[in-house]
Amino acid sequence: MKRIINTEQAPKAVGPYSQAVEVNNTLYVSGQLPINPETGNFVGNDVKEQAKQVLQNVGNILDAAGYSFNDVVKSTVLLKNIGDFSSVNEIYATFYGDSLPARATYEVANLPMGALVEIETVAAK
Repeated sequence: MKRIINTEQAPKAVGPYSQAVEVNNTLYVSGQLPINPETGNFVGNDVKEQAKQVLQNVGNILDAAGYSFNDVVKSTVLLKNIGDFSSVNEIYATFYGDSLPARATYEVANLPMGALVEIETVAAK
């Protein structure tokens, strides 16, 4: 059975999709942008600030669904500039500690709303 996850602790979807969907004890978290859910505005112009907000949003969605960063098995990181790879890694590591999921990172031509980073995640129980 499919369960739609929606929390006020993460930004509303900027299109026709859910924040996350759970199926068969697997949670698929939609790509998160650096939007502060309280204000609806982007956080900072720096990739580190944006990555921190993105991961806070991911964490809030995981929590709302009864998951944690320890349950994450795969992440995809989309970067406006691949030169930001090490800066994003620095922030990313603080959220995952020793429980590192599989991951792919890509440079993309553009991200929604001019973001510098977007992260989508899959978690499993």
